[in-house]
Amino acid sequence: MITCYLRYEVPPDKLAEFEAYSRMWLELVPRFGGVHHGYFLPSEGASDVALAMFSFPSFAAYEQYRKDSAQDPDVQKAIAFAKQTRCFRRYERSFFRPVLPKEP
Repeated sequence: MITCYLRYEVPPDKLAEFEAYSRMWLELVPRFGGVHHGYFLPSEGASDVALAMFSFPSFAAYEQYRKDSAQDPDVQKAIAFAKQTRCFRRYERSFFRPVLPKEP
């Protein structure tokens, strides 16, 4: 399994727009075989950082998702929404291999 970690820089006055953008992706990632673990938005205090994590069974599955999603009209709508609203300034993407607890 591979988990993609995204760290966004979100203008404080664009949180509502970023949340709308986030909700789009919560539905899109599973469509391509991934598991979305959610978005985490600033809550208390001054912060312009938001996080997201989602997983795929392998890096090859993630690469296939990137290829397939590029042709999806709903993905194109999400990308256009982000460009139009400028709901984030930048993002960083990192990949991790999770170590999970054993099932009982």
